[in-house]
Amino acid sequence: MPEDHADHPDFGPFGAPMFDGPEARSVRRVGVIDVGSNSVRLVIFDGAARSPAYFFNEKILCGLGRGMAETGHLHPEGRERALAAMRRFAILARGYEVNSLTAVATAAVREASDGADFAAQVVAATGIRMKVIDGAEEARLSAQGVLLGWPEADGLMCDIGGSSMELAELSRGAVGATVSGQLGPLKIQDLKPKARAKAIADGVEDLARRLGRDAAERIYLVGGSWRAIARIDMARRGYPLHVLHEYVMTPEDVEATLAYVAERAEADEVDGLGKESSTSAQRMALVPVACEVFAEVMRRFGPKEVAISSYGIREGLLYEAMPEELRRRDPLIEACRASEAASARVPGFGRVLYKFVKPCFPDATDRQKRLIRAACLLHDVSWRAHPDYRAQVCFDNATRANLGGLTHAERVFLGLALLHRYKSKRDEAAFGPLAPLIAEDEVAMAEQVGRALRFGAMFAPQDAGLIGELELTGEVLRLKLPEGAGQALFGEVAEARFSALAASLGVEAEVEAV
Repeated sequence: MPEDHADHPDFGPFGAPMFDGPEARSVRRVGVIDVGSNSVRLVIFDGAARSPAYFFNEKILCGLGRGMAETGHLHPEGRERALAAMRRFAILARGYEVNSLTAVATAAVREASDGADFAAQVVAATGIRMKVIDGAEEARLSAQGVLLGWPEADGLMCDIGGSSMELAELSRGAVGATVSGQLGPLKIQDLKPKARAKAIADGVEDLARRLGRDAAERIYLVGGSWRAIARIDMARRGYPLHVLHEYVMTPEDVEATLAYVAERAEADEVDGLGKESSTSAQRMALVPVACEVFAEVMRRFGPKEVAISSYGIREGLLYEAMPEELRRRDPLIEACRASEAASARVPGFGRVLYKFVKPCFPDATDRQKRLIRAACLLHDVSWRAHPDYRAQVCFDNATRANLGGLTHAERVFLGLALLHRYKSKRDEAAFGPLAPLIAEDEVAMAEQVGRALRFGAMFAPQDAGLIGELELTGEVLRLKLPEGAGQALFGEVAEARFSALAASLGVEAEVEAV
């Protein structure tokens, strides 16, 4: 992320919040219909300007591309189901007063001999004109979806659909070359094993050749079949945080999970595997073939790690609608700003609080400063929760929120900081399972941040001029208070919380009138 400028009057390197400006309103209540080879989905985005908020999200597994390799036509039953879904989605979009509705169709519709006829049928039945995009455009939009969550993504985007697979280069937050090939599970699942293996090897090699790329340090995975494999990996490993976005697998993890799926498939236990990983039977039917493709992608490009992106073509269309200034924003900070504006008792105090607590952490890295800023913005958004459960609600919201630009370890850090904003001691039953995801020194720092929030948030939230100034020098944490009203605010509870903050930092507490 860009360097920190905490003293900027508009709070940070990205200037004033944009979630209530004309730039944000232009992308508010945006509807996207994605007509894929396997599924048809409507997503309506709303809320934060830079981080997608899912106002509505519904998927129907229609299987439009099923059997198309043999017939050349869209699957008849899938076509009927897709048309019914489009009728429903058109009504929903009107009912939810969507500002703009975009419908895109990918591999199945663009390749089927009756694809144009189906598109005309959709227009006649719903008034919705689908944009049938080619493979290169599909890859570009999916890669833009990755950039929505990782503004500075660098590596290779790999999107697998029902009928096709797309690759796109990502370099320093920009989309480079894009290619598409017919490697979707629906296209190759009916081939005999040897023929399928050859088709996969030849197909991946052709994509690599056309892309002009031999290797990738990091691969960003997009698509339902990849997400299903990630859920299986989580289940196999007993991974404690069931959040797919930014879930990272090593080559060793991938190898073990692909072998695990192959074993279960050979034993005819695919349905059971689906139940264990909360994956539908329709999706699981494609997973074994997707695993074969995945193995070849890993062999060909040799990544050091692969990361799951919950954002893809639909989010890429949202990104497409954003002005450039909005694209450059930090998705985490913008989402936190929007949450503060909507839910905090004193919107805007998060900026004051960050400036107040920052001196407590002089050695914080830019990454840690960003998390502290996010915690300050979110410090009061859960105040309506029952006091007995407020700390737990904060922890759960942060660790499981639909946020981009946040690794799993950072989710735990943010959750702990907000938990300790309300409670000195944490419930190990809740935190314990997630403890392996975060380093011990980060746990200690998160608690310190929470104690700083706990003190600063209750001190003088209505008047930034009375909150005073913190100064950490040597072995002393000094609170410089304005004479008069500032000193009067420093009551017994404030004194106790200030002392607790100093103790957590391992220093003495001092108060000085200025």
